[in-house]
Formats: sequence, structure tokens, C-alpha cells
Amino acid sequence: MNRSIFVGCVLLTLTISNAVFAQDDEVKVRNANEDPEPIEEKGFKKHNLFTGGGVTASFFSGGSVLGASPVLGYKLNDYFDAGVVLNYVYNGSRDVYEYNDKLRQHVFGPGVFARAFPVPFLFAQAQLEHNFTNINYTGSGSARPDDKYRASATSLLLGGGLSTGRQKGGTTFFYFSVLADVLKDANSPYVDVSFDPNSGARRVQIVPVIRAGVNVGLFQKRYGVYDNDY
Repeated sequence: MNRSIFVGCVLLTLTISNAVFAQDDEVKVRNANEDPEPIEEKGFKKHNLFTGGGVTASFFSGGSVLGASPVLGYKLNDYFDAGVVLNYVYNGSRDVYEYNDKLRQHVFGPGVFARAFPVPFLFAQAQLEHNFTNINYTGSGSARPDDKYRASATSLLLGGGLSTGRQKGGTTFFYFSVLADVLKDANSPYVDVSFDPNSGARRVQIVPVIRAGVNVGLFQKRYGVYDNDY
């Protein structure tokens, strides 16, 4: 065999072999219509923000507590939320110091909260507030005169509740909670203060705080949070 023909056959064989093996190492070009690969964001995630809030309703013998509490929060991870809250609470009571007297409180103030979700529909909550109170007292016309004064109190609300389901990746749901102010400050809007008519001793009792509300996720549709499969 001619040497040049032999060399040509070898080169042709190598070329064909290289083409065959190259098929396994072929670089895949993604079609523009295919879904992009998920990119894990780091740091602050705008779509983890949520707003919403709740209403407060508590009724006891001789009085009631009504209020609203808008929030701005952030989903820290799949199990924890945290945020800030603003409160407005009205507290009306009677028979506080004596029979047929009336006490009216208008309460407002900031707070911070944290929620832990061991499962998507169940959470524990801690909320620290500092509220300012304007109080109007109207006596029954006998011993104690009418009065107006201001006060403030720090409250630590502990408790838990149920949600309609805090799905992975989302922060929109309805919730229902029961909380209690464990600090029991007499100026707190979440306690019942009464006085013994004989001894004059003051009694401060915890009043369960019942709240129902909604979390509304921000920017989630824009970032395609609900378009993913989890």
C-alpha cells in the first residue's frame, strides 16, 4: 500500500472516530421557550415581604376590647416570620372602682412580632408592644370624681393560632390566634383591672386576646413565586 494512501486512511479513521465520540460530549443549547433554571437568590428577597394585619376582639364581664393592627413583615425562611406592627385598641369597662362607673381607653403604639410555623397550618407567636393610652374615667356621681389621664405600658403577648396554610414559597394566608399579655401591667389594654370594694386591693387579670387577620404577600406574582411547583 502506498504510504500516502495509508496515512490518508488513518486520518480518515481518526476523523470518523472523533465525530462519533463527540456526540456524547455535545453541548446542549437550551431552547428559548424552555423554563429557565431556578436561580437561588441570596440576601434580601423582596418577594418575602408581606403586609396585612388583624382585628382584635375580646369580651369580658363589664367590658370589651376592640382594635386593629396593620403589619409589615418578612419571611425569614420556611419556618419563621418576623415584622413590625402598629396598634389601635379601644378598651371600654364599667364597674372598675365602683358600681356603674365607666372607663374608656384609646390605645396606640408600635410593636414587633415573631411567628414560628412547625407545620404550615399551625404557629406560635410572640409580640412585644409599647402602647400609649388616653383614659377617660366617668364616676357614678358618688365618691370618685371624673378624671382624664395618660399612661403607657409594655405588653408581651404570647400564644399561637391556626392559618389556612403557609405554603412553601408563599406568605399569603388567613389566620386566627389567641394571645395573652403575660406582663399584666395594669395600664395594658389586654387586662381586666378591678378593685375589692372592701379592702381596696387591686386585681389584674389576664384577658385572652382573640385576633383574626390576613397576610398578603408582596411582589410574589412579579417574581413568579406561585408559578413554581413545590
